[in-house]
Amino acid sequence: MKAARNILSLFVSMKTAILLLFSLLFLLLYGSVIMPANEEFSALHTIPLFHWMKETSPAITWWLWGAVLILSLLTANTIVCSIESVIRKRRSRQWMLVIAPQVIHVGFLFILLAHLLSSYDSFRGTAFVYRGASLHLPNGLDVLFDDVKTKVGPSGYITDWSADIRYYEEGRLIGRDVIRPNDPSFRGGLGLYIKTVKSAPFPVALVEVSREPGAPWALAGGILFLLGASALTMLKIRIEEKKDNLNIPSG
Repeated sequence: MKAARNILSLFVSMKTAILLLFSLLFLLLYGSVIMPANEEFSALHTIPLFHWMKETSPAITWWLWGAVLILSLLTANTIVCSIESVIRKRRSRQWMLVIAPQVIHVGFLFILLAHLLSSYDSFRGTAFVYRGASLHLPNGLDVLFDDVKTKVGPSGYITDWSADIRYYEEGRLIGRDVIRPNDPSFRGGLGLYIKTVKSAPFPVALVEVSREPGAPWALAGGILFLLGASALTMLKIRIEEKKDNLNIPSG
């Protein structure tokens, strides 16, 4: 029982959170130095993180495994601290002031979950396509490129580009779309992006096919984090304003 209490007190300690954050920062700084010097890390752009880590020597990936461990401990620290804070302050009259930090914590956890999902099951591939070309996508669909269009400005440089596409499933047309810069097409859990084009001798586009299962969770986490931080800031400002008003001497 005493050991359980000691473990609990360790996880609710702010010192634990600070130590974990500094340890994570050290590992990430180390990784940022060694990654450019090792060709093995170039494969990270095409396969999920955990798949790559399993196939790569621990002598190269040890700091990544360490970062995953620290993030797991930081997640446990965040959850335990949030539960402890809500229980301890459940009788508080300023309930919003109690909840706002927990909303920030939930947003943080959603962002971590997003990275975890993408690290397990993400996909990214690129290909050059032209008018009449087709691609077989990992989700079983086929995409046909009806046309690759470019727009040339007065200076002679390409200023805009797009591609008209059709989706097929087992030879049956299921939809049409147009992809442009920053305006991808999504179908069956995959995103199709047009990255750049060459106009000579005929229009050719570089397209990227990707799957990011963590994207919705990252969006939800970012929104919750922003809402919680904004609410906490506004509440703190109101409290300080009330204190200032109470300290104003009467004339």
